[in-house]
Amino acid sequence: MKIDKKLIKELVDNLKEFNLSELEYQDGQTKIKVSKIPIGVEPSKTTSAVVSQNKTVLKDSDEVDTIRVKSPIIGTAYLAPEPGAKKFVKVGDKIKKGQTVMIVEAMKTMNHVPSTSDGEVKKILVEDGQAVEFGQTLILLK
Repeated sequence: MKIDKKLIKELVDNLKEFNLSELEYQDGQTKIKVSKIPIGVEPSKTTSAVVSQNKTVLKDSDEVDTIRVKSPIIGTAYLAPEPGAKKFVKVGDKIKKGQTVMIVEAMKTMNHVPSTSDGEVKKILVEDGQAVEFGQTLILLK
């Protein structure tokens, strides 16, 4: 399989131009996904590309056993119930399935985002007040 560098560059340019955090492109069996590294998250030194069955998937070896809590809706993420209040979770907290990890506001409605699993908060990938997309990873659990 030949990797189309021009297409990847175009996808990265679209990511920047439209201020997106993640973008996927699929043409037949070929699937390309590009995403930004959130501010404050160190890029891993062990990032590698895995190619199989005409698919290129980027994986981080530290995230193989990681559980991702994703945004259920497009909106604005808030890490605390109100300004100045204690955050719902912080890195290192042990949390239970169903526990609220943050709020995503959409159309003046506050939507509580529950944890999808028990675990320990490994990384919080969004900042308070940041716009989020549907399906965007908000928190990594281990």
